[in-house]
Amino acid sequence: MDGRVPIRALPSGVPGFDEVLGGGIPEFSLTLIVGGPGCGKTTLGHQVMFANAGPERRALFFSIIGEPPIKMLRYQQQFSFFDPGKLDDSIQFVHLGQDASEGGLARVLERIIEGVDAFNPGIVVVDSFRSMMRRTLQVPGGEMELQDFMQRLALHLTSCQTTTFLLGEYADDEYDSSVFTVADGIVWLYQAVERNSVVRKVRVQKMRGQAQIPGLHTMRITDDGVRLFPRILKPERADPYTRPLEQRLTTGVPALDAMAGGGIPRGYAVLVAGPSGSGKTILSNQFILAGAEAGEPGVIAVFEKRPNDYLATNAKADLLDTLIEQKKVELLYIRPLDLSIDETLAALREAVVRTGAKRAVIDSLSGLELALAPTFRQDFRESLYRTIGALTEMGVTVMSTVDMPDLYTSLEFSPHGIAFLNDAIIIQRYVELDGVLSRAVSVVKVRGSDHSKELREYVIDSTGQIIIGKVLTGYEGLLCGAPSSVKDQDAVEGPPPRAV
Repeated sequence: MDGRVPIRALPSGVPGFDEVLGGGIPEFSLTLIVGGPGCGKTTLGHQVMFANAGPERRALFFSIIGEPPIKMLRYQQQFSFFDPGKLDDSIQFVHLGQDASEGGLARVLERIIEGVDAFNPGIVVVDSFRSMMRRTLQVPGGEMELQDFMQRLALHLTSCQTTTFLLGEYADDEYDSSVFTVADGIVWLYQAVERNSVVRKVRVQKMRGQAQIPGLHTMRITDDGVRLFPRILKPERADPYTRPLEQRLTTGVPALDAMAGGGIPRGYAVLVAGPSGSGKTILSNQFILAGAEAGEPGVIAVFEKRPNDYLATNAKADLLDTLIEQKKVELLYIRPLDLSIDETLAALREAVVRTGAKRAVIDSLSGLELALAPTFRQDFRESLYRTIGALTEMGVTVMSTVDMPDLYTSLEFSPHGIAFLNDAIIIQRYVELDGVLSRAVSVVKVRGSDHSKELREYVIDSTGQIIIGKVLTGYEGLLCGAPSSVKDQDAVEGPPPRAV
């Protein structure tokens, strides 16, 4: 024993919140949950309270100036976390509006102490203390009265061994030293508004005795209540693939495997870039189907079409349907309004864990960018880095598609300069040969591995299969949109010199 007293952490009951807090809510702590109106303070407080309240740890909810309990409960009972069986015996509500208006902070403190001593709760929530404090600060000596109130309240609740939450409305730049200094934890809730988008965010400014995850984290309120999406996820245990180049995966197209030097190294991130209609989705489907055939489950995350529409236009729909029913493939549709990258990453990781997937497809990065709220599009490259990194750390081989226009004045592999995030790049292009529009494919990059540098023609047959054909020799300038026959040039300029 080193003499240290362990601090027990209570589970918040809010998905993702414990991870952000650094392990949960320290027992017997006093935590401020603050933010502007409508940002979810009351809902978060209720969710934590219902998750922890029971016969052995009862909860007392004080409302000061604001909604009376009967009105508040009318709305809170719409969430799935609300348990009416806990009311009265495990949870009690006390409204102090009249006490606050008639006796000020002194009377409010007296009633809180009376209620705590009588009910002996393990959890106390006070909502909203901020309105009462504003009124107190407007009178002479109000600052001293407020300091005395906070110190006496914190001392009594700590001595009664309660875990306390104070909910209050604060603007981003507001700060009360008498309140914030006493608090063991401070949780800020925000609503980020940009153009037509509104995204809820959370920041843990302070949590004594714990290493919280810094920064802003996405929050969403659904029928189940509040859910947080941590920016930095705790990595899942990945399979120990120490030699990826020796463990190659088939793309489902044998000729493309040969072009890549024997297939895609396990755990790599692969980017398939090409214009609309070039067959990016078809190639990603073959990659998933080949994995399922080899006993490797897969996840397909789609952003541009709903699952039914995605399958309706897919030549492999019947086979995919069967694999989905057999739980060998999961089709994940991620396109809510104001999507955050943290939600996307959480959904992908959960699907990978749920299915035991070894392969994942993101179709497409262009659709993902459009689905993101504007505040996340600004950091698209950083967001994609975290997403791909989290999946590959889990031992998943990721194939992403991205729509690239055929701009023949320049050769690009991805928007936003994200090509370097990928371990392998496959490019698809349209080329015009002898007045006919054809498709061409090339392997641009396979990190740490030799690969073909050829540009090869390919077709997509009636069954939705990619068939790679001949090498496009005898031409130059195919990628710049102005191909010319090498033979014609030879006739004018003569054959090139040969090495001897």
